[in-house]
Amino acid sequence: MLETLIAFFHGFLDIILHLDVKLQWVIQTYDVWTYAILFVVIFCETGLVITPFLPGDSLLFAAGAFAATGSLQIFWLFIIIAAAAILGNLLNYQIGSYLGPKVFKMENSKLFNKEYLHKTEAFYEKHGAKAIILSRFMPILRTFAPFVAGIGKMNYGKFFLYNFIGAISWAVLFLSGGYFFGNLEIVKNNFTAVIMLIIVISLIPAVKEFIQHHWKKKIDIQNK
Repeated sequence: MLETLIAFFHGFLDIILHLDVKLQWVIQTYDVWTYAILFVVIFCETGLVITPFLPGDSLLFAAGAFAATGSLQIFWLFIIIAAAAILGNLLNYQIGSYLGPKVFKMENSKLFNKEYLHKTEAFYEKHGAKAIILSRFMPILRTFAPFVAGIGKMNYGKFFLYNFIGAISWAVLFLSGGYFFGNLEIVKNNFTAVIMLIIVISLIPAVKEFIQHHWKKKIDIQNK
């Protein structure tokens, strides 16, 4: 019994972590419930600081591609993805607001990496409120940005506005990208490679911010 449950959990986890490349199977298996699965994944990816590893950009691109074939409805897809992104960030903000500065005293664990928090804080300090919009297009940072905004007690009305704009822009860009380009012959024949490329490209801004932050910290230490 235990082995069966473990096997089921591993199988389920594998599907969730690679939902972007297994979306066709999910659609064929769960049909209309696919929308609920997409909502939960995006909500958790943006709403919980312990799940930044869930697929985001690549999942939206894949969903848009399947919408172009009629497997999913693009209108409902947009509504569900945008709602999940907006609500996820609102929850993340509230969690950050509740936990406050004491979260910086927490130790690293398998579910929480404090380094991500510091990177996002530096990004937030550099870009201000618009970091909420910019971070939406950066994996990992988009999971921590609303959390940091909550810790910093950013004006809720301003946060909601930037959160709304960022979520809508993100959903439109990646869903439409998949919808219009996901079914090109070269993309269809290399779909997994394209998904991986999207992930890599999405990570570039975050890596750039990390390098700049690390370099600045190193220079500051040398100047002391």
